[in-house]
Amino acid sequence: MEDGNYYERLDRFLRNVLDDLKLSSIYKLLRKGNVKVNGKRVKDGSHRLSIGDVLQVYYLGDSSRMKRLEETRELTPRKIPLDIIYEDDAIIALDKPAGISVHPGKGIQIVTLIEGLLAYGREKGFEPHPVHRLDKHTSGVILFSKSLASAREVSRLFREHKVEKIYLTLVKDCPQAENGRLESMSEGVLEALEYSLEKRYREVSLLKVRLHTGKKHQIRRQMAQIGCPVAGDDVYGDRTFNRNFKKASGLKRYFLHCQHLGFTYSSGSKITVDSKLPEDLLKVLASLE
Repeated sequence: MEDGNYYERLDRFLRNVLDDLKLSSIYKLLRKGNVKVNGKRVKDGSHRLSIGDVLQVYYLGDSSRMKRLEETRELTPRKIPLDIIYEDDAIIALDKPAGISVHPGKGIQIVTLIEGLLAYGREKGFEPHPVHRLDKHTSGVILFSKSLASAREVSRLFREHKVEKIYLTLVKDCPQAENGRLESMSEGVLEALEYSLEKRYREVSLLKVRLHTGKKHQIRRQMAQIGCPVAGDDVYGDRTFNRNFKKASGLKRYFLHCQHLGFTYSSGSKITVDSKLPEDLLKVLASLE
């Protein structure tokens, strides 16, 4: 390892140096024992590295299947159904369904949410600017600004952690404490969230999570780090458990929903937007009763 590529956690180091591989492929290499540190197999992505460690990655097979897709495309306005839950002159909030990406990325060739908003904005006389993102399989409140000036202000509020962000998630098992705060360092930046137990079931627990920061996959990563991965999450979670739980409960994705966003503009006006659990997740909870 060289100083310029120094990441404390093994999984973050691999994501940095193997940036042409899919994230799921990197975690599969770890699970299968295809990664060695100083000659010893390491399956734990949170393993701490030191400068001078020697890493070896082994894979037999067609490596092209592990790589990210390279094709991309231009944004194209497309009319799609939009569930608008709040709108004013500056911002628009949607109730995002699971399964749709916010923005085109590598390999994403189907219609995306921003393209639907581009078509809507053309009709209403504005251009949408993403200020908040949700993963493809996460549902709930997502926010866009209608102008660059609004985007700058709202983005600043997110950056300064002045936006209240509340999620609902179902996790494997139950944290030792019913209420807690999780903190960890990610590439020199502190990640923090608080959680509280909403309801405990036999194998899983429903948690309310207040996200203080907003790093990629943060809830999924931090819950997995304490042994309570998000139900249905095959990247950071327990695949065997997920397979059995999905079969029993009907869960089709990972159980993560953005329930609430709230903030106060510099003018003093307060904005709060809420989203109820969608039908697919309500059915999962009903199956647990």
